[in-house]
Amino acid sequence: MKRIVFQNPGKPADILHVEEVEIPTPGPDEVLVKVIASPINPSDVMFVQNLYGIRPQLPSGAGFEGMGTIAKVGENVKMTIGSRVSFTGIGAWGEYVLTNHRTLIPVPDAMPDNVAAQLFVNPFTAVAMVEESGVKEGEWLMITACASALGKMVIQICQMRGIKTIGTVRRDDLNEELKALGVTEIINTSTENMAKRVQQITEHKGVRAVLECVGGDTAAEAVKCMGRGAVMLIYGLLSLEDPKINIGLMIFKELTLKGFWLTDWMRRVDAGTRMRVAQEVITLLATGQVQLPVEASYGLDDIKQAVTHADTPGRWGKILVKP
Repeated sequence: MKRIVFQNPGKPADILHVEEVEIPTPGPDEVLVKVIASPINPSDVMFVQNLYGIRPQLPSGAGFEGMGTIAKVGENVKMTIGSRVSFTGIGAWGEYVLTNHRTLIPVPDAMPDNVAAQLFVNPFTAVAMVEESGVKEGEWLMITACASALGKMVIQICQMRGIKTIGTVRRDDLNEELKALGVTEIINTSTENMAKRVQQITEHKGVRAVLECVGGDTAAEAVKCMGRGAVMLIYGLLSLEDPKINIGLMIFKELTLKGFWLTDWMRRVDAGTRMRVAQEVITLLATGQVQLPVEASYGLDDIKQAVTHADTPGRWGKILVKP
């Protein structure tokens, strides 16, 4: 079988390559999945660069999630061969992946492969962060880099819940699409003063929460947009720059800044919450209430082009790897 591997951390387009290996055999509690499609997410790129919360055990496979069909099962696993499933596990960019059966989510017949491939990382993160933010109907939530796949999903979820959204962008070419998805206001951080615009929009009350993934100056300015008692959930650092935070604002407006990592959230919440979020995600995707557009698909032999495309500014959809 073919799989994508890297020997040392670095820029994905420089170090990822195809390797031929034996098809693995599942052990107890394990399932072998024949991969149909897997997305390229920011977390995948960070992992390859050794900048993620999980460190690669070199040499390492790449890709954290995808969808496919069950090829073989190990002891203690009662699942049907040929069933369509969404999975998580290191090494998703390959013809087969070995993972624990507990990571598998059955895929409804109504859900297309391209959607099922993206079922876990972004959708679960989006729903979980909106829940964690505590923002209620009629209140304001701000999303930095809102034209990302995750940002677009948050916008759609908030619209369904009656939450007003302010999204930040650095270019205006996707504004019409974002408005069609339901974003309430858009701020171009390249041409507008973020803090002043937010104060105008919210009548000087500020936003109830910020979902932040950029870091640097964007995160620092976003703190100025927060209302009294607001929370910022930080789930990424696209700029690779730490922000300079105004501590005075944090103290006198009682602001909370905290990290959000889906892996820890899944461990922390109770089983009932995990099940409820999972059911909401599956329903939203299977019924088409939330869209997950795909811009392009690449085979394993074209992985360098795939990761380069995924890093291109102004994309309107996800890049998939299809073995």
